[in-house]
Formats: sequence, C-alpha cells, structure tokens
Amino acid sequence: MKKGGIFVLKQFHITTKKRDEMVEITDIVRGYLQSLNVQDGAVIVYCPHTTAGITINENADPDVKRDMMNRWNDLIVWNHPEDRHFEGNTAAHMKASYVGASQHVIVSNGDLLLGTWQGIYFCEFDGPRNRTFYVKVLK
Repeated sequence: MKKGGIFVLKQFHITTKKRDEMVEITDIVRGYLQSLNVQDGAVIVYCPHTTAGITINENADPDVKRDMMNRWNDLIVWNHPEDRHFEGNTAAHMKASYVGASQHVIVSNGDLLLGTWQGIYFCEFDGPRNRTFYVKVLK
C-alpha cells in the first residue's frame, strides 16, 4: 500500500537454525520490491532485535560468511569472566551492535542497486530463534 509517496512497512518472519548464522534475505527483499512494482527509490531493511542485525556483504563464496562469523567470535568471545548480563548473551548484544540494526539500498530500474557479489544478510548471534525483520520501500 502506498501512503504519501512512502510504501507501508512490511514485516517478515525468519527462523534461524544456529547460535551464530548469516541468512541471506536478498531474494525476500527483492521479491517484496518487485511486488510493489517500484522502479526508483530506496529500501530500508531493519532488524528489531538486540542480538541480531542486518549487513550487506559477499554472497558468492559461502566461506565469507563462515570467515566473518569466525572473526566476530575471535573478537567477541561468548564467555568473558567480567560479563554480568544475567542471560549470558553479552557477546550477542555486542556483535549485533557491531553489525548494526539496518541497511539502506538504492532502488534503480526496478531492482536493488547491489554490487555483483553483494547480498543482504540477517545476522543471528543468539539463536536458534524465530525472528522478524522489516522492509520499507521509499519512492
């Protein structure tokens, strides 16, 4: 639905399978964009969780996802002796802050303006869980 030049926000559901996981959501975002027949504008992809985030990175070589998770785990250890958060998931909160809660993508000629090897990822850091993310298309 269109409202004042801005399309109404849509919620999507995703189920993650691991504690740390990058799930590509590019096709979900692209499908929603195409269902609205938008030719030019922008897309905002937003994650409303404090232990997950959204990033854009390479989608050609699956080793990139694995390497990124390994590096985040090296930088931010799961069990740190000074962590006090009662849920025990301080590392997940830190990783989510590091990645960020949203990404903006330009829409041009009816498609996402992504680089040849780029994809949009939902980054899970405290799974497995049932999650949501939002997409808003601006025209």
